[in-house]
Amino acid sequence: MLCSVYKSSKKEGMYLYIPKKDDFSDVPSTLLEMFGKPTFVMVMKMEGRKLALVDIEKVKLSLKDDGYFLQLPPPPVNLLDEYKARKSEQ
Repeated sequence: MLCSVYKSSKKEGMYLYIPKKDDFSDVPSTLLEMFGKPTFVMVMKMEGRKLALVDIEKVKLSLKDDGYFLQLPPPPVNLLDEYKARKSEQ
């Protein structure tokens, strides 16, 4: 299975995976508005691949069922919580 990966022009770390290059027909228009202009990153072979931030099986299932997969950026690190945790360990 191949998929095309696009990055968002509006939100850093947000990626959209679709089964066919430049075919956004299954992606809801509201999602595309929020995503901004998609910038092509690569075509990727899904078999035997491991992704850093998401489960590849979840991506495959979403591509099959929904026609797309949206990868959101990881939540920002709360530096105050980290500081408090370090202080409590001392």
